[in-house]
Amino acid sequence: MALTDEARARLAPQAAEIIGRYPRARSALLPLLHLVQSEEGYVSQDGIAFCAERLGLTEADVTGVVSFYTMYKRKPVGEYHVGVCTNSLCAVMGGDAILADLKEHLGVAIDDVTPDGKVSYEHVECNAACDYAPVVMVNWEFFDNMTPAKTRDLVDDLRSGADVKPTRGAPGLCTWKQASKILAGFNDGQATGGHTAGAATLAGLRIAKEQGWTPDGYSGNGANASAASPEADTAGGQQ
Repeated sequence: MALTDEARARLAPQAAEIIGRYPRARSALLPLLHLVQSEEGYVSQDGIAFCAERLGLTEADVTGVVSFYTMYKRKPVGEYHVGVCTNSLCAVMGGDAILADLKEHLGVAIDDVTPDGKVSYEHVECNAACDYAPVVMVNWEFFDNMTPAKTRDLVDDLRSGADVKPTRGAPGLCTWKQASKILAGFNDGQATGGHTAGAATLAGLRIAKEQGWTPDGYSGNGANASAASPEADTAGGQQ
């Protein structure tokens, strides 16, 4: 896919805005790559050249970054890109089974796209959401406590155009290109509309408050607690 003159003209002021956020132009590379991905759906060779031109880098420099970070795709993905966590806890809790079932259900290989262009999928190493394992993400939004059956229903709903809402985070899903635009630094206004911490995430904090536990050496009011305090020793031992 080539970046058209129209696309370049549309991206140029947005790229300038991104670059202007940083004291050194090179620091803008990551969000600039997301901007290109929001236009193309992936980072093409033209997209790499676009970034290199604006930052005074070589295409080899930019390619090295694109190939290092898995959030940048080198070929088109679906309108909804599904990530199945297969790291330790999610795998033990069923992540591997979800991934295998999804492959059979969709009939396409990992990193490939369904014929209607709606869904692609991959396995990811960790979504940092172990308290809700196994976790699936769609365009980087959380779907918690998943099973193979729930994941089949999820991708079927995505393909049918149903109104799918994440378990946590933004109140609604956006497309892959829209998610890339957000990651480039152009917010869609949903960031404060949902909730990010549920009961499982806050369980430890709740128990600590119920038990009156505080961190070692901290009294809870900003003053250091005595290291010799028996209450401090007890709190430290119970954490």
